[in-house]
Amino acid sequence: MSDTTSWVLSAFADEAGNSCDEQIQALQKAGLKFLDIRNIEGFTVTALPLDTARDIKKRLDDAGIEVNMFGTPIGKIDIADDFETDLKRLQHIGELAPILGCNQARIFSYFNQSGQPHEEWQRESLRRLSMLRDVAKQLGLKLYHENERHIYGDLCRDVQVIAREVRDGENFFFIFDFDNYNQSEENVWENWTQLREVTDAFHLKDSTAQKEHVPSGQGNGKIREILSDARARGWSGSLSLEPHLTHSGAVATTGPGGVANQQYGKMPPADSFHVAAGIARELIEDIGAELR
Repeated sequence: MSDTTSWVLSAFADEAGNSCDEQIQALQKAGLKFLDIRNIEGFTVTALPLDTARDIKKRLDDAGIEVNMFGTPIGKIDIADDFETDLKRLQHIGELAPILGCNQARIFSYFNQSGQPHEEWQRESLRRLSMLRDVAKQLGLKLYHENERHIYGDLCRDVQVIAREVRDGENFFFIFDFDNYNQSEENVWENWTQLREVTDAFHLKDSTAQKEHVPSGQGNGKIREILSDARARGWSGSLSLEPHLTHSGAVATTGPGGVANQQYGKMPPADSFHVAAGIARELIEDIGAELR
């Protein structure tokens, strides 16, 4: 872990609006300078035309906003699906990287919809992840694996296997998503104690024991306690706001688990996003972390 305590607070601003202008407006209103780009101008980032990306980059530059990470769907296919699909997606991210000034990409680790034995699921997932890592190295990219419901890297025990077999701290890193562990009914704090030495980024998403999405720190995800521990240990990296308070179109494309918040879910997406951003920023400042 780094000896600095400077953190980057970014956001999946597609939860506030689809267009580039809507996302810029949401980020500026929240006082955020970093974007995790996932869906924008009607495109998933792995299908974003290069000319559209150039236009987006100009608008982001004019607004003083940087791309923190590509929120790709790579690895959110089945182990029986053609792996070439993900290799092509990764190649496209390699083309977008110099345009958008970002070389970090969020990925997943494959579904097993046909119910293959766990050993086969593990073997094929690790094979694919290792290949993605090696291609990423050739492309100058850094991959960040997110724990996600129902993929191989869902539960802590399997995330630990990926950490041991694939994470290298050069081209393959780890995201800790509080909410996804809670949705999987694991003890989030215990998972943190097992994974804190291999956690390179966080997704700020929280939910209750009843799996209703709530602002960061108000649920079962132990966000305040874990981030306080991370700060005390000198952790440094990015935290990406992904509130899911309103199950907007952008959220729906992620195949979210859990329940939309009954209070915030009635708000326009831009409004619930702003509430979530304010609460997340306040939490981070309360624990004494420095944002840049």
